[in-house]
Amino acid sequence: MAQVKLAYIGGGSTRGPGTVASFIRQAANFAGSEIVLHDLNEEKLDLVCRLARKMAAAQGADLKISATTDRKAALDGCDGVLSSYRPGGFEARHQDERIPLSHGAIGQETQGAGGFFMALRAVHVARGLVQDMEAICPDALLFNYTNPVNIVAQAVADHSPVRVVSLCEGPLVFPAELAELVGLDPDRVRAVMLGLNHACWSAEAEYDGQPMLPVLAQKLEGGIQDDWTRRWVELAVTMDSLPASYMKYYYFEQEMLAELSARSTTRAQDILADVPSYWQHYAEQLDAPNPTLEPQLSRGGIFELEVAVDVMDAVFNDRHEVWPTNVVNGGAIADFPDSQVVEVPCLVNRQGVRPVAGYRVPPPVRGLLSALGEYQQLAADAAWDGTRRQAIQALTSNPLVRTLPLAQTLYEALAHAHAQHLPERLW
Repeated sequence: MAQVKLAYIGGGSTRGPGTVASFIRQAANFAGSEIVLHDLNEEKLDLVCRLARKMAAAQGADLKISATTDRKAALDGCDGVLSSYRPGGFEARHQDERIPLSHGAIGQETQGAGGFFMALRAVHVARGLVQDMEAICPDALLFNYTNPVNIVAQAVADHSPVRVVSLCEGPLVFPAELAELVGLDPDRVRAVMLGLNHACWSAEAEYDGQPMLPVLAQKLEGGIQDDWTRRWVELAVTMDSLPASYMKYYYFEQEMLAELSARSTTRAQDILADVPSYWQHYAEQLDAPNPTLEPQLSRGGIFELEVAVDVMDAVFNDRHEVWPTNVVNGGAIADFPDSQVVEVPCLVNRQGVRPVAGYRVPPPVRGLLSALGEYQQLAADAAWDGTRRQAIQALTSNPLVRTLPLAQTLYEALAHAHAQHLPERLW
């Protein structure tokens, strides 16, 4: 098995223990490897590191785990870098949600104006990270899990020689989740999803070896009580393709805006309310003789970022497996430019991550995905080295913003709220 050195940028977050648990579960595939956790908060980083070491020891995992607040030291000698960070924390995410809603627009972590400002903050950090990688570990592969993963990957792919693959469990989760919501067995679903991150659709979808869309059509005809489930199924049946759950913000924009506006808290506030219990649980497990993470008390569940660990395993152990990832298209999907970062099934082995060619985006959704692709490119360019004017151009192109007056208003408010996490050129 591969013996490698990996840096985990953002390793001191609430997701840190769950991510390390994923490595420990696959410890046999990384026997003798070193994982260096990096983050900015030394106290929380130390807690995660000590808990990680104790979990590894309790399970007999042959992994060396260390921690540092020095990013350059973390990168030294690395074969791979896993990045999963959130500039500004959940407090910043709250602003990404609240401010657009206050102006009558969708506020969401990766979509609309909120997603755009998450991209500006994330790419600003990613630029520094890959510059360090270019100098310290130029041959290392960047496994990005920082949202919006498509825009981060687009920016890095366009402006740096560092090899980047962005990851998201969505293509694996969306079909199974939809099946479960309508009472079907998720283990009997097989789907091929592709498009853009958080905007993927099925090119193939089967249930128990038969086409899945007719099965969903029967469920819809029989009546579905839950509003969101009904919308998701209706969208799938109408477009003849399984959509990512995030498509609700585009095809049911007014309904989602009304629902989000009616809530007393944002999703970020809901998460923030749980954060203290996560850290309390981690501290308690640090004192336990056999530390065990409880899903309901761990951010994201027990095994976080496991698809990233799966892809790393496939690369470093030359598995020749197919995994959905976000990579440069390179002609694999004819509906997108060759230079576009797309979400697509990829062959993963020691040579890297290469998209599987031949799939097409379903015709009814190509228009929206084309617009989202143009926005993705404009956002990546503006975030990397663009001006305030170019950033407003990108925001205006977003299908959930569309008008210049709204884009200008949202930009002014969000840039002010996030100034400390943005370069001055974007103020």
